[in-house]
Amino acid sequence: MKTPHILLIVGGGIAAYKACELIRLIRRAGMTVRCVLTDGGAQFITPMTLAALSENEVFTTLWDLKNETEMGHIQLSREADLIVVCPATADLLAKMAAGISDSLATTVLLATDTPVLAVPAMNVRMWQHTATQRNVTQLRADGVRVIDPDDGAMACGEFGPGRLPEPAAIMTEIRAALSLRAREHLPLQGKRVLITAGPTHEPIDPVRYIANRSSGKQGFAIAAAAAELGAEVHLIAGPVQLPTPTGVHRHNVETAREMAAAVDAALPADVAILVAAVADWRTADSAQQKIKKTGGVLPALRLTENPDILAGLATDARRPELLIGFAAETENVIAHAQAKLARKGCDWIVANDVSGPNGQSVMGGSDNAVHIVTRDGVESWDSLPKDQVARKLMEKIADAVR
Repeated sequence: MKTPHILLIVGGGIAAYKACELIRLIRRAGMTVRCVLTDGGAQFITPMTLAALSENEVFTTLWDLKNETEMGHIQLSREADLIVVCPATADLLAKMAAGISDSLATTVLLATDTPVLAVPAMNVRMWQHTATQRNVTQLRADGVRVIDPDDGAMACGEFGPGRLPEPAAIMTEIRAALSLRAREHLPLQGKRVLITAGPTHEPIDPVRYIANRSSGKQGFAIAAAAAELGAEVHLIAGPVQLPTPTGVHRHNVETAREMAAAVDAALPADVAILVAAVADWRTADSAQQKIKKTGGVLPALRLTENPDILAGLATDARRPELLIGFAAETENVIAHAQAKLARKGCDWIVANDVSGPNGQSVMGGSDNAVHIVTRDGVESWDSLPKDQVARKLMEKIADAVR
């Protein structure tokens, strides 16, 4: 798959320092990035910093003899898959709206036929000024994707809308903009993907429950990656506090039985990826009131099995073309995963080792090392950030269901 290329135009404002973190996130997402640094931006951050982070040349002037002999500003304006203006100052927005090209940045923006994402940051009164709002309206009418700034405290001491969104939120907008541009060419366009994520909570009484350490991060990352590849994604989410990925249909549940019902309601699907760590057992009869201590006598909790969602889906008449389960193991990871593959009747098992202290090496963490277990063998991947695991897995899935 083609590596997305971002051209980042860094405007002049105190929020320019956040461009450094944004570059890190862009590169971590497997994209390449080049930077254009405006004169104003250079008052807050240096070309050397941006070059070191991006590992690419940084462009600062329209009057570079070598680059402009090769029509550098035209090449910059056309080679990117997306141009991101961050921070987009009031001055930059005004010049973009008016079609002014008095610098490298504004000339690139006027010469481009590439989609543009503008991320405004400025004083609250500047943002709310009639002229700025008129410019934003014009830019949106012209097809520029302008996201609203956050509310918050600013370097000037005032509070309100005008604060640059956090880099992670900007990264979400970048993914969405790239997805919209390429959607008709994406490998999972027209495919329906069902994903479960997170733990389940099985009530003991109104204040206690049986649960596990699953954070939902890997499942949510897989849902985001599936949407980026063009799929219609239905995410059945256990009780986790994670933002819904862009373009994903989210269905919240709490218990294993609720998750099973939601999976059934989401069928049919072309692909099902059951990442959720579903509780194997629940109390046979949860108490209607809080269970009290009674003189040192321990309450008897009678357990019963929860529905096996993966095995049930494997025998369903609406079984997806590709059915994938996950296995969180603490020993003999591959052997247990191979046994689970045979027992459950699915196509792949994605297994990982969660034997770190309290399972926190993977569960709740940011990285994951997985083994893809199929009837044809085992493919083991080195530890990667969970979003990279998700993209690599979804690319493998896209190849399998083309």
